[in-house]
Amino acid sequence: MSEEKIILGIDPGTTIMGFGLIKIASKKMQFMQLNELQLKKYDDHYLKLKLIFERTVELIDTYHPDEIAIEAPFFGKNVQSMLKLGRAQGVAMAAGLSREVPITEYAPKKIKMAITGNGNASKEQVAKMLQGMLGLKELPKNLDSMDGLAAAVCHFYNQGRVEVGKSYSGWSAFLKKNEKRVKK
Repeated sequence: MSEEKIILGIDPGTTIMGFGLIKIASKKMQFMQLNELQLKKYDDHYLKLKLIFERTVELIDTYHPDEIAIEAPFFGKNVQSMLKLGRAQGVAMAAGLSREVPITEYAPKKIKMAITGNGNASKEQVAKMLQGMLGLKELPKNLDSMDGLAAAVCHFYNQGRVEVGKSYSGWSAFLKKNEKRVKK
């Protein structure tokens, strides 16, 4: 682990994509930014995916994160919602992989556990904990950006642990770990 690094956390979504950035210096977290990409106004699902890809690449090119932490889609009952969330996550991951930024995905419960100590914590509880940890003056109206920030903080807390989730350092690493899924 280098002395200084930037972690981009992403909460993918086709309505709102939340993201947060933290800087690690001397093993301490420092808040950089959080924001969200509003996609409600667009009806075309493919346009939303394009915008997610472009915004993720823009964040990478602007802040030069060393690593990306992304929230994995949770398993719900609505198959269509799961499909859309999975596509949003895949597009954000593809943007990171296109810039060769290592990506680790975390289950929502793992993120909540890392922040609050409770895997069933509410969005509001996670946001309040992050506010205290990082010294944020106020919380955003929508908490999706806090979810992205939570993914980044979770990644910081899980560094150096043997099992942190699925992790890819580039296309070749992704393909190597997923050989059975590649048609030859």
